[in-house]
Amino acid sequence: METLELDGRRFNVARANESDIPALAALLADDVLGCKRESTDLERYAVAFQEIDRDPNHLLVAVRDAEDNLVGTMQLTLIPGLTRNGAKRLQIEGVRLASGTRGTGLGTALFEWAHEYGHRHGATLVQLTTDKTRTDAHRFYDRLGYQATHEGYKRPL
Repeated sequence: METLELDGRRFNVARANESDIPALAALLADDVLGCKRESTDLERYAVAFQEIDRDPNHLLVAVRDAEDNLVGTMQLTLIPGLTRNGAKRLQIEGVRLASGTRGTGLGTALFEWAHEYGHRHGATLVQLTTDKTRTDAHRFYDRLGYQATHEGYKRPL
């Protein structure tokens, strides 16, 4: 567990555990897009959690405030690859912060923590995808130095 300190507030960053699943699912659903695509069926999340947790290249993060409330999450995946001279990438997915923490600097601090995590694990590039409608998120990522260098495609299977 690591601690982030922001203007006198403390947040603990740690690997999520199975008992966090209800709070994680609630965070994912508390979002303009998430409220339409997330489910109340916690069994689906439990199955996904177990698969993520078993794989050493994945880290599902739980961020807790001083009162031990789960207020943030992100999934980090280390991806080895041959391109870019065998570069390892850090993929960031599923970023959510509780509405009461948005605008406090927690997002920036959490991304800085994630970048350091990737660096410690040998990643030389960090990448993420974001929905085209999330204009606030785009501004946030731009401010952190991300560049929209690629066009992403998705297809349901």
